[in-house]
Amino acid sequence: MPNALITGGTSGIGLATAQLLAGRGHRVVVTGSTDASVAAVAPGLPEGVTAVRADSRSLPDIDRLTDEVRTRFGHLDLLFLNAGVFRAATLATVDEKMYDELFDVNAKGQFFTLQKMEPLLAEGASVVITVGIAATRGVAGASVAAGSRGALLTMVPSLAVELAPRRIRVNAVSPGAIDTPLLGKSGLPEEDIARIKRNQAEQIPFGRLGRMTEIAETVAFLASDGAAYVTGQEIVVGGGAGLTLF
Repeated sequence: MPNALITGGTSGIGLATAQLLAGRGHRVVVTGSTDASVAAVAPGLPEGVTAVRADSRSLPDIDRLTDEVRTRFGHLDLLFLNAGVFRAATLATVDEKMYDELFDVNAKGQFFTLQKMEPLLAEGASVVITVGIAATRGVAGASVAAGSRGALLTMVPSLAVELAPRRIRVNAVSPGAIDTPLLGKSGLPEEDIARIKRNQAEQIPFGRLGRMTEIAETVAFLASDGAAYVTGQEIVVGGGAGLTLF
């Protein structure tokens, strides 16, 4: 039975991926950054999925998570580094606290999770890192958030080469505009949320937002034997966003 760890797995894309993998026979640990997020999701998790609190900014938390995974599974077949935060801010309004938070969660935390989990990765295991389309396409107000994710993208080729002797594959998945609960948590009125989603969809050649299950399916592919010869790559799942010149 394959074993998977998904950071940031108590909501959105991470949770959708955990549900998909569990349905296909994986045992899964998902992380949430707070006790509240873990408690909220735990009752509805499918069989074989366990939620654990671990703040990716905290190296002691990552150490405890590593011990938990070692005790529970012994080894990992998939490490999905998906935890992340987004804060929109213009160049003039970014402050040091925001900058540090974004890089601590999105870059440092994911890197050190991989470092700590690396001895638990089975030969032939898959590492998948969530990056996001904004890392390679311009989005006003997203410079630091995109940069913190993009830092991971620049590491992917070197990590893939470093782990290749153990046949461990390292790839990135970059979602475009995906219909997740994130906007619903913004506090905006429902009509504003609907308008934002319509505007986003109009900019996408496919004419719609992506589904969380479509990202989950991509992660599942990268974890499968069907992707045994795929490493060091970024797969953009964005419905053609960014392809048009105007």
